[in-house]
Amino acid sequence: MALRIFVTGPPGVGKTTLVERVAREVDRWGYIVGGMITREVRRGGRRVGFKITAIDTGEEGTLASIRGTSHLPGLPFGKYVVHVDEIEGVAVPAIRRAIDEADLIVIDEIGPMEYKSDEFIRVVGDVLKSEKPLLAVVHRKMVDRFRPLGKLHTLSIENRNVEFGIILDEIMKELKGVRG
Repeated sequence: MALRIFVTGPPGVGKTTLVERVAREVDRWGYIVGGMITREVRRGGRRVGFKITAIDTGEEGTLASIRGTSHLPGLPFGKYVVHVDEIEGVAVPAIRRAIDEADLIVIDEIGPMEYKSDEFIRVVGDVLKSEKPLLAVVHRKMVDRFRPLGKLHTLSIENRNVEFGIILDEIMKELKGVRG
């Protein structure tokens, strides 16, 4: 069975930082890392949306923005609008390329916003059918769907300073084991 590593926790505990750190480390080993990263977009100290970045090309798209702040079409999601076209134009192709070309597939994040896209749901299914190692951030509301499929690491406000290094080391050992 392929290695599946999932990271979860509330916003702001370092999930994306952890994934980016793993990606940098395995890149030094000569691994090809592909997939996508999600980051908050902040203005004036306030979160106004999320952007997605393809790891391999650096191409960026807008995952979601606060209603009324973007010209992009999208689907309502709480105070945000989810830009499905951007998910399908940036994230989905990046993940597809990773299935074909990468040694490690990174998906940051698998969550309710991303699941507004049927194409995103399909490509996550394709990743899970592949034999490639996966490192994915899973939204806390979706953990139960993914927990049975691999190893789950949880970061929290209380444990992030201590656990971050421990989890990082554990993930690196798991990935080294795959490489042999």
